[in-house]
Amino acid sequence: MTTTLPPLPPDVAGLLRAVDAPPRLVAHLALVHQVAEEIADFCAREGLVFDGGAVRYGAATHDIGKTVHPEELSAPGSRHEAAGHALLLSHGVPEHLARFARSHASWGEPGVTVEELLVSLADKAWKNKRVQDLEDHVVDRLAAAGGRERWEAFLALDGLLTRIGEDAPRRLAVQAAHPVRTG
Repeated sequence: MTTTLPPLPPDVAGLLRAVDAPPRLVAHLALVHQVAEEIADFCAREGLVFDGGAVRYGAATHDIGKTVHPEELSAPGSRHEAAGHALLLSHGVPEHLARFARSHASWGEPGVTVEELLVSLADKAWKNKRVQDLEDHVVDRLAAAGGRERWEAFLALDGLLTRIGEDAPRRLAVQAAHPVRTG
């Protein structure tokens, strides 16, 4: 098995080096970013209008707060969310991009944007975790955007997520091959 990671945007890769992000975190962000690209491309083809660059950036940085709370790389926790948002802002990242670090687990909140939904979906889909409530929000947006019946949008998204999920064991193994700590 190869442990080569998909590329991250150069500015994100530089930021991750600057904050000394652990290898496992870099692997996770690269893998979620790759899945976000698949989801974004699919949603754009389905007629959904959104900021694809923001989705890709958000997926590539959503867990950056785990550099501040590295214990959350191997255990549950949410302290990394606010910490990541603050970290990104302190490095000059604009709010419209930094917000994903804070919002990637908040898809059920009022006023959630389609971009936030797609980053949240990528963060689940990369490991084949299906979250019905989250997927329902995306299906609703897809159906409205494409003027389709809800069931048609559901079937299309379900097909995409099933295909993405089939590669989850490989992605999980690639992430696990990278150490939690630097050095």
